[in-house]
Amino acid sequence: MSKRGNDFLYHWISDHLPDDPIADPVLLVIDMAVDAKQAAQSQGIPAQEIDEEIGKMYEFIMQGLR
Repeated sequence: MSKRGNDFLYHWISDHLPDDPIADPVLLVIDMAVDAKQAAQSQGIPAQEIDEEIGKMYEFIMQGLR
């Protein structure tokens, strides 16, 4: 993942993690990953900069839920 993509994801995920209890963490991670990717693309960050490390993106979101 590019530094730009990594920085974007770090800030986006930090800003969008819910404060409320999570009923279905797996569904939340999937939804957040899709939303983050769309938000990145709308800011001019190509999908391939995010897709290169999609597994790490899921891990990053899961860590934020702990």
